[in-house]
Amino acid sequence: MGRRRGMMSEQFKMELAKELGFYDTVKAEGWGGITTRDAGNMVKRAVQLAEEALAARRS
Repeated sequence: MGRRRGMMSEQFKMELAKELGFYDTVKAEGWGGITTRDAGNMVKRAVQLAEEALAARRS
């Protein structure tokens, strides 16, 4: 079974990392260097942005 392709673009993930304050870690160590808490916060923020975009489209 192959590895599933990510849903978020690399650019979007980098923007989220900058917004959430761990971009320097990603830059220095790659995505494996972030904490699980940071990863969870990144997913939560992505969901929040998607919900906001969906709500704006419905208005």
